[in-house]
Amino acid sequence: MQSLSFKEIKERVDRLVLPSFDLIIGIATGGVVPASLIAYKTNIDLRIIRINFRDEKNNPQHIMPVLLNELNEELLGLNLLLVDDVSVTGNTLETAKSIFPGNKIKTLVFKGKADYVLFPEVNTCVDWPWKLKQNG
Repeated sequence: MQSLSFKEIKERVDRLVLPSFDLIIGIATGGVVPASLIAYKTNIDLRIIRINFRDEKNNPQHIMPVLLNELNEELLGLNLLLVDDVSVTGNTLETAKSIFPGNKIKTLVFKGKADYVLFPEVNTCVDWPWKLKQNG
């Protein structure tokens, strides 16, 4: 497992060049901190959606990712940036994209497969600095 510090992450976020978006959508739970960092850097409003596929130990809980909350806003036609921490198979990002048919959408992850990847060289699990450490 690779550890990344907030300093390393901040340096990558600072160097990131993105086009303009109308709204950033963070995918909870893993994408909340990454989306918050990107929203702060870009000064773009942030909304969070809850999509669940795996449990805390990274074991699949569903056949496919499942949306766990309703969106109360009309987001049709907005240019969106979907942000998550990791995308291995792309299933969660694809589920998120399907929630916004007709929107222009780009994806960003800190590790894995997306339109924008902050750490493309990382090919192992990551010990994110914001994750609670388990004892024992």
